[in-house]
Amino acid sequence: MAGDGVSRRHFFVGTLLAGAVPSGGFGSVASLKALGYKSFNEKLNLAGIGVGGRGAQDLSGCSSENIVALCDVDSRQAAPSFKRWEKAARYTDFRKMLDKEASNIDAVVIATADHMHATAALWCMQRGKSVYVEKPLTRTPWEARLLADAAAKYKVATQMGNQGYSHEAHRTACEIVWSGEIGNVTEVHAVTSAPSWPQGIQAIPQEEPVPEGLEWDLWLGGAAMRSYTSGGWDKEHAPTGSSSPGGFYLPFNWRGFYDFGTGSLGDWGIHTLGPANQALQLGAPIAVECVRAEQRSQFTFPLRSVLRYDFAARGNMPPVSVYWYDGVRGADLPYLYHPKGLENEALLPSSNNLAAMGRPDLGSMGGRGGRGSEQSGRGGAQPGRGGAQAGRGAQPQAGRGGGRGPALGVLTGSGSIFVGDKGYMATVARGEGVQLLPAAKWAEYSLPAPVLPRSPGHYRDWIRACKGGEPACSNFGVAGPFAEWVTLGAIAYRFEGKLLYDAKTQRFTNNQEANKYIKPLFRRGWEIKL
Repeated sequence: MAGDGVSRRHFFVGTLLAGAVPSGGFGSVASLKALGYKSFNEKLNLAGIGVGGRGAQDLSGCSSENIVALCDVDSRQAAPSFKRWEKAARYTDFRKMLDKEASNIDAVVIATADHMHATAALWCMQRGKSVYVEKPLTRTPWEARLLADAAAKYKVATQMGNQGYSHEAHRTACEIVWSGEIGNVTEVHAVTSAPSWPQGIQAIPQEEPVPEGLEWDLWLGGAAMRSYTSGGWDKEHAPTGSSSPGGFYLPFNWRGFYDFGTGSLGDWGIHTLGPANQALQLGAPIAVECVRAEQRSQFTFPLRSVLRYDFAARGNMPPVSVYWYDGVRGADLPYLYHPKGLENEALLPSSNNLAAMGRPDLGSMGGRGGRGSEQSGRGGAQPGRGGAQAGRGAQPQAGRGGGRGPALGVLTGSGSIFVGDKGYMATVARGEGVQLLPAAKWAEYSLPAPVLPRSPGHYRDWIRACKGGEPACSNFGVAGPFAEWVTLGAIAYRFEGKLLYDAKTQRFTNNQEANKYIKPLFRRGWEIKL
């Protein structure tokens, strides 16, 4: 099995650093400056597009650099960022910002609604600006491939905002799979709890005046024009126990709409499926199917759903099916994944549980000396809750559904289970914890030797790349193909039956109607191309 482990590793490692590498290579400071890069001791001049909410957090992660320009179409949401970086130039239209501030900007952090990610990123890349783009990178598969091609063409530093890729546990999970410990993996089951926005909506509320401070036309960008409405909180189409940030589309509920977001799949699936994508080198699927859906809608994603992706054999890895369970609650336990022989196990580990095994994370957010890994967030297992405690041989809490402890023997919360022909492995949240199952097996397990290079921290990874260092771990050469296959699922939600996918032509071969959703239909004046 040792030889098999080595072959698995060599099959992967070459692709980790695929992506935007300066054509002149990485050499002396002088050579880097000749290519337009800054010295590692100089600060980047950064701009932000979409600087309220998540965008503000991203800029905070990059606050070691100079924040010189801010752009947001909603001055209400952006107000805290405008106040914090009060000396930065302010804009509502990123095109005008790039035209006027081009000579002042080195790189741009983009955290708009999903439907504007590719448009804003391409504008920046075509002007020689490195970009950090929030997950799920793009709304559609066509845009994901476009950004991967753009990164190769324009040779700028890129990074998608999926922090788990920078985490120690994520990389350890890959190395466990490649070591052959759980054998050939033929299934992966991944789950998220219910979103905090309504889905399955059947009607749009009546038009309302656009509130002061919001540039609605610019917020829509390339999407089809429609009336503004705040609509209020739609309790009828909200998963039980969830709560809304308010508004019908804004500031956050756009995630549930086909035209603007990618639902929980793009909000959380792009995190949770990360270890599977990297460890199994998934590439493009041959088929995707929505195998279960409740309350389908022509406007939004279903209230609850299950997707299945099928991947052909890759190298020495067999075909694998990846399942995504979206919007689950306690009442859904019968259709969730119940691995055999683990009926009395809490399946997910705690977050960042490798410290006791000698592999503490350097900090997936900030790097050495930083705040450590990001909190697991909605639905993630926190240390000491749900799943085994950090350390070797810890026992899971008791409880079965609905109580204080986790449901035993069933995959709930936020995480994934790899099913191999020699055993199981579980990861939690964004891949911030990993363990073998049953937990007793983990207690005496010795981790394989590291194979992958370790990250200095999620944002530092990108900042280093912007200054001519190694490509970031989730650069668009890696993130583009990942986002492409994940967002195929956002199309499958609309249809009954399996969609057969040809990655070469980027088309479904058995459903012409579904092909209409691979590429956006851009509003006049917002079209994009390389």
